[in-house]
Amino acid sequence: MVCWEFALVLSSAAGAIAAAAHASSYIQYSTVTGYFLQDDNSTNATTFDYTAANFGLINQTYSSDRANAASLTQWQKFAILVSSLNAKSPKNVDYKVLFMGRHGEGWHNAAESYYGTPAWNCYWSLLNGNATATWSDAHLTDNGIAQALKANAFWLSRIQTQKIPTPENYYVSPLSRCLATANLTFSGLPLPAKHAFLPTIKEKLREGISEHTCDHRSNKTYIHDMFPSWKFEAGFSEYDELWTGVTAETDSAQDLRSKQVLDDIFSSDCSTWLSFTSHSGEIASILRVLGHRPFSLNTGAVIAVLVKAETISPSQATSTISAAPWTASPHCTAPPVTSISSGANGGCVCPNSAAPVTTTLVAVD
Repeated sequence: MVCWEFALVLSSAAGAIAAAAHASSYIQYSTVTGYFLQDDNSTNATTFDYTAANFGLINQTYSSDRANAASLTQWQKFAILVSSLNAKSPKNVDYKVLFMGRHGEGWHNAAESYYGTPAWNCYWSLLNGNATATWSDAHLTDNGIAQALKANAFWLSRIQTQKIPTPENYYVSPLSRCLATANLTFSGLPLPAKHAFLPTIKEKLREGISEHTCDHRSNKTYIHDMFPSWKFEAGFSEYDELWTGVTAETDSAQDLRSKQVLDDIFSSDCSTWLSFTSHSGEIASILRVLGHRPFSLNTGAVIAVLVKAETISPSQATSTISAAPWTASPHCTAPPVTSISSGANGGCVCPNSAAPVTTTLVAVD
């Protein structure tokens, strides 16, 4: 398996040479379709409710079903199938099941709904908040808290009635709304002691990095004070070194970052069942890297994906990701005159006294 090979590389006597050899390999990801409704193009993402559809797991028989399959739940049978896939796969192939949850509604989501998306993107998103709410590194609204608690109740029901395999490891974005969502979603559940809820905070699992203040994370000390028992990945910096407030990631730049965090996790974590608590834009980016069909998530929603990861030579890769320069998004320096969804300057109609900022800048990185 991918993580086994990586562990062997790092434990060898010629660690530096072997690590360099590993760096010359390429992990190619694909979604194994046919098991979840979310894989099917006929499933409407807008109306899909993961709590009404058993996380989307399709009721069916599998080639790996045992003689006692009739007494097993669909999730128990699926777990046997995934175990069978890993047992029969070559050493350079690994199968994992990802449960990717979007954070509950944050104050930035509420503000965008209040002002409208064009006005939000053109002006309000660049502020720390207004007279009634703060959305810089936004916290959850009461509705967002309720959405996370809904996820907690659903996980409990799946554990009790479906005997669903719970995540063996948990990864979470460093932004406050994700930290709170993960905590509310998984705390108090009857989890196995050897796979207790003790998440690892991953810098690159964060939302697409734009000029919006909601994408600016708090410092490490603040996060540690909120959740002192949680783990930070190695090298996690005290202050946010990625958000500038001036430039934003392109889709290709975010996809490269998403592949980097997937490579990091798949190369070091030999677990099969993983939880990611992240954001709509970042989950969309991960799905692109996984070759999954586009599937947007409402706040608080979860998508499950069966992933195949194959470690190959870079020359064998059928597709690679290259990053484009970061750019500055058009915006106003005062509240926009009107909210429109498209048009000149990216839809930003600014007052005469505040010409729109349109200059494209390249990030130093």
